[in-house]
Amino acid sequence: MIKEVTKSKARKRGFQLLILNSQFFILLLAACNSNKNQADASGVFETKEIIISAKGSGEIICFDVEEGQTVEAFEILGCIDTTQLHLKKLQLEMNAKAIKNQWVDIHKQTAALEQQIETAKTEKARIESLLKSEAATPKQLDDINAQIATLEKQLEATKTSMQQSNSGVEDTQSGVAVQIAQIDDQIKNYMILAPITGTILAKYAETGELAIQGKPLFKIADMNDMYLRAYITASQLTELKTGQTVTVYSDMGKSDRREYQGTVTWISDKAEFTPKTIQTRDERANLVYAVKIAVKNDGYIKKGMYGELRIKR
Repeated sequence: MIKEVTKSKARKRGFQLLILNSQFFILLLAACNSNKNQADASGVFETKEIIISAKGSGEIICFDVEEGQTVEAFEILGCIDTTQLHLKKLQLEMNAKAIKNQWVDIHKQTAALEQQIETAKTEKARIESLLKSEAATPKQLDDINAQIATLEKQLEATKTSMQQSNSGVEDTQSGVAVQIAQIDDQIKNYMILAPITGTILAKYAETGELAIQGKPLFKIADMNDMYLRAYITASQLTELKTGQTVTVYSDMGKSDRREYQGTVTWISDKAEFTPKTIQTRDERANLVYAVKIAVKNDGYIKKGMYGELRIKR
């Protein structure tokens, strides 16, 4: 009877030891998994933001965009009133036509002189023929030569004067053409365009308002190419380099997260104090280094969402 009681106690004790060992193994496994799943750094997802300002002054006659709207690069989003610019361009075009009328047709203007020279040369040939038969005098030949020389000088002077006049007309036309090109450039700048393909984050003006040169109109961001700004400790600097591939997790809330492949694009060369909203693997770290991880957004990453970084080892 005593032996059976002893055996029963031994079995009970062995069973308790087995349970304790199992619990210890489970705790050890959980600790290992916890360390395995622990992120090396955390941060916030950001994106490149661009604030577009007005390039001219005038009434905004069209600006039909809304916050959250996705637009394409160089898409026309609105327009500032260009009435005065078009009127100025019309005036310059009329000036250009008036200047064009000042152009001199040298050939037509010198045709009479050229005809006189040809007539004088014919007369010279006739006098030379008469002179051979002594029906004309040498003085007549000298007079006709002098007349031809005078006409040729007049022709050359007239051509030179007209060429200079036409050169001045060309210069004036070029100046007006430059002014028209400037007006065209201003009209183009009065069109409100999207500089990149992205999402409208904020709208600062409405149709009917007065735009002033330099006044912000809207803010746009490329939501397809995001980056995680995380912070690492000094001991982790040796584990990262630009161009390195790392694993990034987005915090979806309620313990949900999505995994992405990211690329290190920038590592700060200056240490800073750990931001209050950021956690590091070493909670005792006071100084950390900022890094940027480029991530291709699948539509689930939102600006300002928290994310985590894990370095591949």
